[in-house]
Amino acid sequence: MQFNRLSDLIAANRRPSTIADANGDGYFRTSQTCDLDPANPHVLALSAKLAALNGVDPAYAEPAQGQHYAVGQEFKAHTDYFEPDGADYARYCSVAGQRTWTFMLYLNDVAAGGATRFKLIDKLVQPEAGKLLAWNNRLPDGRVNPATLHHGMKVRQGEKFVITQWYRERPWG
Repeated sequence: MQFNRLSDLIAANRRPSTIADANGDGYFRTSQTCDLDPANPHVLALSAKLAALNGVDPAYAEPAQGQHYAVGQEFKAHTDYFEPDGADYARYCSVAGQRTWTFMLYLNDVAAGGATRFKLIDKLVQPEAGKLLAWNNRLPDGRVNPATLHHGMKVRQGEKFVITQWYRERPWG
């Protein structure tokens, strides 16, 4: 996999990251985000590898996103599912439903900081090029999974590039 090429795509097309259900904290998510072109050959290759690995029909995948974190940037503790009673739930879930799975791929080693911390399950994952994290955003009964609460911790030295692939209950689009 060409991690440098994917990082270059993110760096060239990034914009300030946003959140659903704004909470008034202007520093809650300070990273930058890039919507990756699904027709790009490197993105196509990644999508095919993820589908082969996870067995989820690609029709259920949102368009992949890239994230960039510079020194001092973070994404405070959050979940990837949309809060069922949140102000933006209908906006984000009316067509394809709730997010089911998250697959997050680190594209580079980070000199210091930048770990992903799952506080409720006491797990800290250090960013390393090629490391893939996956978690189910729902419990077996279909309710949202609060144990997926995670914090993209501040990068203290260097930068961090990540690709996130989310899957939904119903086909995307």
